[in-house]
Amino acid sequence: MIAGFLFGLSFADNKNENPFNFVRMTIYFLFYIVVTYEIIKQVWKAKKVDKNVFLGLISGYISLGFIGFFICLSIELVHPASFSRLLITSNSPEALVESLMYYSQITLLTIGYGDIISHCICSKAAVLIGLMGQMYLVVITAIIVGKYISQKQHQITNKH
Repeated sequence: MIAGFLFGLSFADNKNENPFNFVRMTIYFLFYIVVTYEIIKQVWKAKKVDKNVFLGLISGYISLGFIGFFICLSIELVHPASFSRLLITSNSPEALVESLMYYSQITLLTIGYGDIISHCICSKAAVLIGLMGQMYLVVITAIIVGKYISQKQHQITNKH
C-alpha cells in the first residue's frame, strides 16, 4: 500500500500524463493481485488433486507474471529509462508492454537472459519477481505434488 501511494504521488507529479492511465493501471494491478491470491488460495486448499488443480497451479504462476509486469510497468512509468534495451519506439507503446511482460516472465522463471537490464535502484524489483517465482515453485507446487502423491498412495491402499 505504501509503494502504491508513493507511486501515485510520483505519477501525480508528471503533469503530461493522463490521470486516468494511473487509475486504469491501478485497477488492473489490484485485479491481478486479487485473482492471483484467490487462485493460490484455492489451489492450496484443494483436498483432491485433479486436472483443475494443476490448471490452477499453472494459472497462478502466470498471474504472478502479470503482477511482476505491473511492478515493472509502474517503475518504468515513474522513472522512464529504468530498463535498457527495451524494444520501444515513440509510436508504439505496445512494444513497451510486450518487452516488460517478457522481462517479467523471464525474471519470474529466473532465466534472466540479460537482454533487458534494469538501471535505477527501484528497478531492482527483479529480485522480488524472481523470489516470487521461486517461492511459488518451491512451496505451492511442492504442496500440490505432495497431496497428489498422498492421494495416489491412499487409492492404492484402498484397492488392496
